[in-house]
Amino acid sequence: MNNKIQLYSLATPNGQKVSIALEELGLEYDAHTINIMQGEQFTDDYLTVNPNSKIPAIVDPTGADGDPLPIMESGAILLHLAEKTGQLMSKDARLKSETIQWLFFQVGGIGPMFGQFGHFFKFAKETCTDPYPVDRYAKETRRLLDVLEKRLEGRTYLVGEEYSIADISIFPWVGCLGQYYEASEILELDRFKNVTIWYKKCSERPASIKGSTVCGFE
Repeated sequence: MNNKIQLYSLATPNGQKVSIALEELGLEYDAHTINIMQGEQFTDDYLTVNPNSKIPAIVDPTGADGDPLPIMESGAILLHLAEKTGQLMSKDARLKSETIQWLFFQVGGIGPMFGQFGHFFKFAKETCTDPYPVDRYAKETRRLLDVLEKRLEGRTYLVGEEYSIADISIFPWVGCLGQYYEASEILELDRFKNVTIWYKKCSERPASIKGSTVCGFE
C-alpha cells in the first residue's frame, strides 16, 4: 500500500498553495500533473477524485478514519493538512478562528476576484474590448490588496507572528498579479508596502521555492 499523499495539481496559485503546504509540513507525497489546458481534469479517473473537475485535489491514504480520503477544494485541503499534522494553524481558539477567517477571505474573495481580473486583463483582450470588466475587477483587486495592507500593519504574518495556512493560501495569488498577469502598473502594486514585505518573506521560504514549481507548466 502506498502511504504517500497523492497530489493532483498544476502550478497555478490554487495548485501552488497545496504543494507549498505539503513541503512546509514535510509530508511525503506523489505529484501528478493535471494539464487543465488539455482537458485532463475531465477524465473519468480524475472525476473520482474531484467531481468538480478542478485542481488541485489530493487523496490522503489514511484520511481521518484510516481509509483513503479524496479531498477537493484547495481551502479544504489546507484545513485538512493543518488539522492532520497540528501545524500551520494555532491551537489557540481565537487565533485558529482568525486563521480560518483569512483562509475563507482568500477562497471567497481573493481567488475569484484576482482570477477574474487576470482573465479579462491578460486573456480576453481580443474577445472583450469593453473596458468595464478590467476596470471593475482591477478596482476590486486593489480593494482586497488594501484589506491585506491594513491587516499586515505591525504584523509579520496574517495571524500574529505565526506563519499559517492563511498566508499560504494568499501569497501565491499576490505573486501571480505581477509575475503572471504582468499587472503591476495598472494595480499600483508598489504602493502596498506591507503586502510587498510580507509576500517576499513568504515566497522566499525554502518550502515555497520548492513547492511553487511542483506540477509545473511545460
